[in-house]
Amino acid sequence: SKGDLVLLCALLSLLSWSHACPKECSCNSNTKVVDCRGQGLYDIPRRLHPDTQELYLQDNRIRGLGSMAFREIPLVRILDLSNNSITSVSPTALLGLRTLQRLSLAYNSIRELDKRLLGPIRSLSHLDLSHNSLWGLPGAMGDSLRNLSQLGLSHNRIARLDRSLLEAMTRLDSLTLRGNPWRCDCQLIGLKLWLETYLFKGGVVDQVLCSQPEEMRDKDLQKVPYQLFHACMTTSYHYLFANIHHLESERLLRGHTHGNHAHPSSHALHCETKQKQRPVNLRHAIATVIITGVVCGIVCLMMLAAAVYGCAYAAIMAKYQRELKKNEELAAVQGADHGTADEKEPLENAIA
Repeated sequence: SKGDLVLLCALLSLLSWSHACPKECSCNSNTKVVDCRGQGLYDIPRRLHPDTQELYLQDNRIRGLGSMAFREIPLVRILDLSNNSITSVSPTALLGLRTLQRLSLAYNSIRELDKRLLGPIRSLSHLDLSHNSLWGLPGAMGDSLRNLSQLGLSHNRIARLDRSLLEAMTRLDSLTLRGNPWRCDCQLIGLKLWLETYLFKGGVVDQVLCSQPEEMRDKDLQKVPYQLFHACMTTSYHYLFANIHHLESERLLRGHTHGNHAHPSSHALHCETKQKQRPVNLRHAIATVIITGVVCGIVCLMMLAAAVYGCAYAAIMAKYQRELKKNEELAAVQGADHGTADEKEPLENAIA
């Protein structure tokens, strides 16, 4: 009968799950969850069921992730490898995991990640890399993080972050950066401006405490006034370029906000229409760019005035030279006529 057939299929599915479950793990055929936590594992367990959607491997002794380490479970959505001893991750370790949504590599000893690691993954929404030894993230990894909503980078060795990487994460809601040795110099002003835009859009971030230089030690980057970065303007163009790029982002943000207000089903219709006041530091940045533009405008006007003066002076001198030459020719003609009259007078006297 039909009921017996359904029961038989369920038993077969249960048998397949029990057969495909590693002895160190517990497997749930209904939720398709495999739990291997705290089993003292040194490697990724084998014989995992291909329909596995959640794999928990935290609190083990795994030291590295080799190429295609999870090829047996291509449908996995949640992968937790936190609190292991991982020092190396192959660039192709996650190859084939196109549906991965949550990845945790927190509390390991990872020093660097290859830009190809997350290449084939486009659905990742949560990434936790906190409590490692990372020096940074490659900017090229941004393409794989466009749908990311939560990113954990706290307690690493990061001194700078590629701003192009941050700007690629347009859907980011939560970011942790605490506990890194941030070097608050001219290179970090781009991060400061990005953070202000990010917070203005409603993003959440913990703290970016400066570690270097010594005079800025333990100061919150968000509260450091822009005046302390003015020395950068005499040595590089990072400050001006960062401001211009930031203003362009603000312009696009305002246009996007107006577009949302125009949508009839938008929640923004019920919000207060008063525009949110810009932060003081942002106003200082805008003022700096405006002042720079005014100075450049004045210099251009002075150059234009000098060019006009030069042209006018040249025209006047040319006219003077023409009149001088004309007067000389006229004087020469008058002199010739006077000489002819003097010659005719003696001849007339002799005839008389």
